[in-house]
Amino acid sequence: MAGTTPEALPPGSDITVRLVKREREKVRYPARVIGDDGNHVVVRAPWAGAGTRDFGFVRFEHGDVFTEHYWRDRWFAIKEVRDARGSLKGWYCDVTRPAGVDGATLAVTDLDLDLWCSADGGTVLRLDEDEFAESGLAEADPQAAAQAWAALDALERLARNGGFGPLLAV
Repeated sequence: MAGTTPEALPPGSDITVRLVKREREKVRYPARVIGDDGNHVVVRAPWAGAGTRDFGFVRFEHGDVFTEHYWRDRWFAIKEVRDARGSLKGWYCDVTRPAGVDGATLAVTDLDLDLWCSADGGTVLRLDEDEFAESGLAEADPQAAAQAWAALDALERLARNGGFGPLLAV
């Protein structure tokens, strides 16, 4: 119904995060709800990869913990990454369609564009612009492509101008 706020997920509840890329499920993993105001959903999950993934600028590995921020009205997700000791590695940001919640599943469609911001804010990298161009989204859905570019630009501005802090408040 228009104008109504979706029912918020209760903190402490378990949920499945489902990431779809180009209409195929890329990954599915369990997470715990930290907060949900009906628009901004925050979950925490251990690194869901099978092993270590070294990007060159950061390594995701067993023991890493992701605090993931999703919005029902924004075209991105921000994932705070900490190592097993709790030290902040940085923020990995996915450009996505707005998140949807169906029961105990949070579903997100990845649009290929990503951004990395190191813990000290000194390294900000736009990622996978080539993959986005190859995806054909600009031709298939120009409005979604424009939203995706705008989201990446907004994430970069935030990262370079003081960080994500205010946006991530639960």
